[in-house]
Amino acid sequence: MRFPFLVALSALIATSAAQSGSTFTPARPPSLPLAVKNPYLNIWLPAGSSGGNGGYLPGQWPSFYTGQWLGWTGLVRVDGKTLVWMGAPKGLPTANQTSFEYTSTRSIFTIAADGKVQVKVTFLSPLTPNDLKRQSLIFSYMNVEVSSLDGSDHDVQVYTDISAEWASGDVAAKVEWAFGTSLDGIYYHKVWKQKQQAFTEFNDRAQWGNIYYATDAVDGLTYKSGMDGDVRGAFNKTGKLDNAKDASFRAINDKWPVFGYAMDLGSVGTKAKSNLFTIGLCQDDAAQFLGANGLTTLPSLWNSYFNDDVAALSFFHKDYSGYGKLSTELDDKISKDSKTVAGDDYAILTTLAARQAFGATQLVGTGDKHYLFFKEISSNGNTQTIDVIYPASPIFFYTNPELIKLLLDPHFENQESGHYPNKYASHDLGTHYPNATGHTDGKDEAMPLEECGNHMVMVLSYVQRSGNTDYIKDHYSILKQWAEYLVQDSLLPAEQLSTDDFAGHLVNQTNLALKGIIGIEAMSQMSKIIGETADADNYTTIAHDYITKWEALGINKGADPQHSVLTYNNDSTHGLLYNLYNDRLLDLKLVSQEVYDIQSNFYPTIKQNYGVPLDTRNGYTKADWEIFSAAVASIETRDMFISSLAKWVNETPTSKPFTDLYKTDDGAFPPNIEFKARPVVGGMFALLLLDQEGYTAPPKLL
Repeated sequence: MRFPFLVALSALIATSAAQSGSTFTPARPPSLPLAVKNPYLNIWLPAGSSGGNGGYLPGQWPSFYTGQWLGWTGLVRVDGKTLVWMGAPKGLPTANQTSFEYTSTRSIFTIAADGKVQVKVTFLSPLTPNDLKRQSLIFSYMNVEVSSLDGSDHDVQVYTDISAEWASGDVAAKVEWAFGTSLDGIYYHKVWKQKQQAFTEFNDRAQWGNIYYATDAVDGLTYKSGMDGDVRGAFNKTGKLDNAKDASFRAINDKWPVFGYAMDLGSVGTKAKSNLFTIGLCQDDAAQFLGANGLTTLPSLWNSYFNDDVAALSFFHKDYSGYGKLSTELDDKISKDSKTVAGDDYAILTTLAARQAFGATQLVGTGDKHYLFFKEISSNGNTQTIDVIYPASPIFFYTNPELIKLLLDPHFENQESGHYPNKYASHDLGTHYPNATGHTDGKDEAMPLEECGNHMVMVLSYVQRSGNTDYIKDHYSILKQWAEYLVQDSLLPAEQLSTDDFAGHLVNQTNLALKGIIGIEAMSQMSKIIGETADADNYTTIAHDYITKWEALGINKGADPQHSVLTYNNDSTHGLLYNLYNDRLLDLKLVSQEVYDIQSNFYPTIKQNYGVPLDTRNGYTKADWEIFSAAVASIETRDMFISSLAKWVNETPTSKPFTDLYKTDDGAFPPNIEFKARPVVGGMFALLLLDQEGYTAPPKLL
């Protein structure tokens, strides 16, 4: 199944050269989302020149977000001639992709097969943020629609398979499989790792659970499992499969077992015929959590709605129209709102970010008590990292603020139960997802000011949008504890890490201090909301005193143009002052308009080819912080940020899912740092939380 490296490279070059006619709307991302639902169902098509083929579905294997290839094949047989419409199986010609389009939930490929028929392949990974039952299911759709291109009728068969690689990141692992039929008429291939290892990963891939590949059990549908060349070869010769089941369970890389379907569409004319396929993952148990009841196992939330895997699979597969309607509504809303706020370039960013941001999450627990678990994908794999939830939070506030509560609840429960000894907020709930086993020794990656400030901002923003004032009352004691830490450390921050930990420790960080000071004012507002007037008066007095001193320390007003500095009184330095966004988000009016204007006027003077550098230490930038900065800048500066980032999306040589860290000169990854598929791209939605000309943001209830 696998080419040697040089052969594979030659094939990619040849495919890209042969298929130069595809359009890409609204952009050609570095990696195209195919099936993206959670940290383990996270499948993409590499497109950038550094590892991709330009964005063509025929001729390249899809991959997990890490870049590990996965066998997912699509063939079409037209009047006896077989062509590839997905993947890179040996010895077969590729069809010609003519267009690609993406929305927030869909990726749509249009492919011409031998000039005779059109194959339209739609990948739908639904997002239903206000319907937790539907959102809890880790499945994705692929719909294959065939119609005549030349007006003549053609004899057509369609084939697709997945390989055993879907069951584990370890290709030497032994797997088993089965074939079944549901009571309501769905065929499914089921594949699983023989030795199940709950809550364990290999190459970031889950080592437990069942992979399903399903379709409707209809006339003309045949199936087969076996060695890749045998199964695909059978279809190539006859256009059908023999319903045989390989009984030789073995390692993934031992004769590369695949699990295929063939559908005889018969005579196809200008009226399209289609087949729907469902791909997904079922895990009864999803995570471990150290909470109020000690260390417990949390089930996947879908278990609260369905009796077993097959019932969940059947519901999803049969609900294509329901999921499709909800997805279209969300697609249209995000597109319309984004274009209203900042034009087509902004819609490029938000629509690309949506699946990726939700793809780091999974609903766990029970109907009575559930959480939204969250993986810090690619940067270190932590569970429930607060300074990653924070930059991702705009998409959750925009789609359903209650999701923020479900993200923060595990932190409050863990720390209020006495499982964390430090007086400041924890960085995360576990070194590696999905093990939220806490840090009872207090030795997590310390970002004390960062995480305390992030909690203050997110809790107040949640309460403003939900009206749930009890949330402040329920957690007031620990919020006040963290606020006292901010009072102690915010004005003159000790040497420590900020969320940009890859850039190193610094003392007296201007931007970090601003987060802490805004956090103190946020605590004042929360105290006021629940009637703690003495605390409210105390914290606002401190915050206003600090912000006056901060402006004198952190703004170089002697420069031309004026600008904030990276660290106090270090006049030759500068950086993105992205924490300014929190003042506007919370409507605090703590920071003077002069500071907003200073930064807005300064950023264009240091712009590079693909944006504004994060700070003076390096030439790279952070996409999320650029958009936070853009959201509170002048229209001209805002559009500069957005157009530069949209240009990067189209031109970057990177081929991994939408990185948030890239070099501003050539758009490549920085040396030795490769962030990919991270949920922080949810920050692309930052503008949509603020009222703009012609646009009203989702309402605040307080």
